Amino acid sequence: MRTRRSVRPAQALVGLMLAAALALTGCSGASDSGGDGASAAKGGAARADSEANAQQGAPDSGSGADKATAPAKLPATHIIRTASLTVQVKDVPKALDEARTTTENAGGYIGNETTTRDEEGHERTRVVLRVPVDGYAEVLTELEGAGRLIERSAKAQDVTDQVVDVESRVKSQQASVARIRELMDRATRLSDVVTLEGELSRRQADLESLLAQQASLKDRTSLATISLTLSETPVKKAAKDDDPGFLDALAGGWNAFVTMLRWIAVAFGALLPFAAVAALILLLWLKVLRPRLPRRPATAPAGVVPGPLPAARPAPRPTHTGDEQSAGQD
Repeated sequence: MRTRRSVRPAQALVGLMLAAALALTGCSGASDSGGDGASAAKGGAARADSEANAQQGAPDSGSGADKATAPAKLPATHIIRTASLTVQVKDVPKALDEARTTTENAGGYIGNETTTRDEEGHERTRVVLRVPVDGYAEVLTELEGAGRLIERSAKAQDVTDQVVDVESRVKSQQASVARIRELMDRATRLSDVVTLEGELSRRQADLESLLAQQASLKDRTSLATISLTLSETPVKKAAKDDDPGFLDALAGGWNAFVTMLRWIAVAFGALLPFAAVAALILLLWLKVLRPRLPRRPATAPAGVVPGPLPAARPAPRPTHTGDEQSAGQD
């Protein structure tokens, strides 16, 4: 009992001393606040941020016992799921209607859609489906059973850490914007208001960027993306293991020969009009224009100089036979 009576006056004395110290601190702060308004506004904003961060990081002492006894809760996982399917069907429009119905029944919707048709008239459609994550597996199974499954790929990306980080930054930025607005309401000088307005604009821009990131993550984690391709054309088989036979070579050579004849016929057809015009011009020149042209006498070339005439050779002397020589001697 004596111990309790001695402790209470000491506690009262300590409380009075703390109150006096706080009063003196408040008076000195009030006397210094009239110096520089802009620096005071910046300092208030910085102190407000530090206090908010301290409050976020400080644990709740009153609920410490409850946290110690209560089991720890596992954080929710956030996964981005994407899949790609290629299915061969008999009727593409009918299969597309069934896929649309399945998606809408699961609470999803149809995204981009592209339809093409090849030379043989076969239709090919590619469509993007957005399906809630809860019905993702069921919708994927139904789409695979719509026809002959040709190709399937699925991916899962865990973005839990990114989602938690963005959420924390959004809360901190929202509290920061709210504190700046409170300081603007209490500001009295124009310089303080201008400084706080610039700071508020910057923090609001950062907040909007964080909110956009948060919305994008929420959309991609809450809705799975399925790229579905529906085709009527048979899938090209891989190269056969066995070597081509005589009939295959014969068929290939015949196809090449027919293709060559076709291209020759096409080239001949393209050149035929030009050849007909050229033949008509040649015939007109030979039959009409050339006979009417005056003929010029043939003349020696101007640049040729006639050379000297060959010299006359002496006539050969007659030769005497043996009888004539003997008669002359007699």
